[in-house]
Amino acid sequence: MKKRLTLLSILLCGSASFAQQLYAPSDKLATYETVQLYSSMQRLVGAGTLFGHHDDTAYGVGWKDEDNRSDVKSVTGSYPGLYEWDFARMEHKRDSDINGHPFKRQRKLVREAYDRGGINEFCWHMDNPSNGKTAWDTTHNSVADIIPGGSHHDVYVKYLDNIAEYAHTLKGPDGEAIPFLFRPFHELTGNWFWWGRNDCTPDEFKTLWRFTIDYLRNTKKLHNLLIVYSVADFDTKEDFLARYPGDDYVDVIGFDNYCYNSVKDYAYNLDKRMGLQLEIAKEHHKLACVAETGYQGIPQADFWTSVLLPKLQKYPQTSFVLVWRNWKTTHFYAPYPGQVSADDFVKFAKDDYTLFQNRLTPLAVYGKYIPPIQ
Repeated sequence: MKKRLTLLSILLCGSASFAQQLYAPSDKLATYETVQLYSSMQRLVGAGTLFGHHDDTAYGVGWKDEDNRSDVKSVTGSYPGLYEWDFARMEHKRDSDINGHPFKRQRKLVREAYDRGGINEFCWHMDNPSNGKTAWDTTHNSVADIIPGGSHHDVYVKYLDNIAEYAHTLKGPDGEAIPFLFRPFHELTGNWFWWGRNDCTPDEFKTLWRFTIDYLRNTKKLHNLLIVYSVADFDTKEDFLARYPGDDYVDVIGFDNYCYNSVKDYAYNLDKRMGLQLEIAKEHHKLACVAETGYQGIPQADFWTSVLLPKLQKYPQTSFVLVWRNWKTTHFYAPYPGQVSADDFVKFAKDDYTLFQNRLTPLAVYGKYIPPIQ
């Protein structure tokens, strides 16, 4: 209870480790709850880094579509503080997302996370509007085809219409629009998606980003989005900002960084990029995050406290860190009960530098928590 009260006082009064000035969302018409969420995330900077997990309550290792279940919760006793979902396939108005998870159930889980005071985020592995192929298609000039004036611009607009229609169904208990982080065109500095650096020019990408956000805000009236600009590999500030669409179109900056064969190389890159990113965030008045990370299979028993946690301790201004999904025993990024790193993950979750759901009071980050009368 002591930690929860401490976190509540931070939300009400601000974190001593963060600059006194709080910045408004890039959307000047952002809803009350969205403004409160962005302010709360700024106040929490320095108090701990939020831990997130993709599709956390949708499925896990050995289970799917079970109420009140989460591999993270099964190990630590708490849900994560941030939950990421995917819009992929909603552009076609399908019943299920790219991972076979029904959108009807996804909507339910988004609402449950919101009611708990957790934070929702959406990425979008969008099929290529110019040819109907997957997000991993790398046909050149795809972006040029779908920006205003392009041959398939109308197809892309329809994709956005379908996403907006679904987003408008994400409602809280009083009918309010549930705020969420929106992370489009992620890993944009990579070369494996149709929006990647090898398939479009920086100006084409910026045009796509600005049109997308302007259309969702101004035409579809979605004012509950906090926009995340999330790159892949980068070595300099110039690399990171080469396709940056401008401060009016971004609220959070981040990068994706996975551990593959060498933990040493992973730790080195994570350290370098977290440091550079925080300098950029300070210069542009944005929050900073590690948008995707992890070590598939987590074969190192002390990975959480000896590799990831030291980086969060060194860079406590990092707003959140998110690991990828748990699917099966050959594809998971958070431990499940009995997994070799599970005990270490418990220590990680209990550390003062991490924020899980148990340290977030229901709806406090949205400006709706009323403290009890003493």
